[in-house]
Amino acid sequence: MKVLVAYASKYGATEGIARRLGEGLRKRGLEVDVMRCKDVHEASGYDAYVVGSAAYEFNWRRSARKFVERNAEVLTATPTWLFSSGPLGTEKVDKDGNDVLKGAEPKQFAEYRELVHPRGTQVFRGAYQHDEIRGVDRIVAWMPAVRDILPEGDFREWDAIDAWASTIADEMGEPAARA
Repeated sequence: MKVLVAYASKYGATEGIARRLGEGLRKRGLEVDVMRCKDVHEASGYDAYVVGSAAYEFNWRRSARKFVERNAEVLTATPTWLFSSGPLGTEKVDKDGNDVLKGAEPKQFAEYRELVHPRGTQVFRGAYQHDEIRGVDRIVAWMPAVRDILPEGDFREWDAIDAWASTIADEMGEPAARA
């Protein structure tokens, strides 16, 4: 079975998640292409799709949104999973006791549940390195109020990413890793 893992990443953390998901699916015997959403010119021909994006202010990056909307018919007719990355830090709940990952869902998850009926959605923690910020983001990132509240580091939980890849493979009916 052939799977496309398509992603939109601004600074590389989401790309890392997409590549890790691809590795996990390959270990389960699937043929996997991992590509930027903007580089996928023909989305048909896959048996399943995993689409993800970094989220900023509760929104996926434009290239991921366009990918889903342009390929909605194919994604609806084929097993599809969606993921997002973004929350920083290690807190499990926010100051009000709400699940941090659930609270970080991009608004596109609700929209795309209706549009493409994904089999699952998942939010993963992201990474932030202050010195890697560029362009207009750098101006905002250097503001003391912003710099002081954004925890710096790589908060991606690789075990959770690997587990989700296994869940996807299980749902596709793929056997355990091949020797």
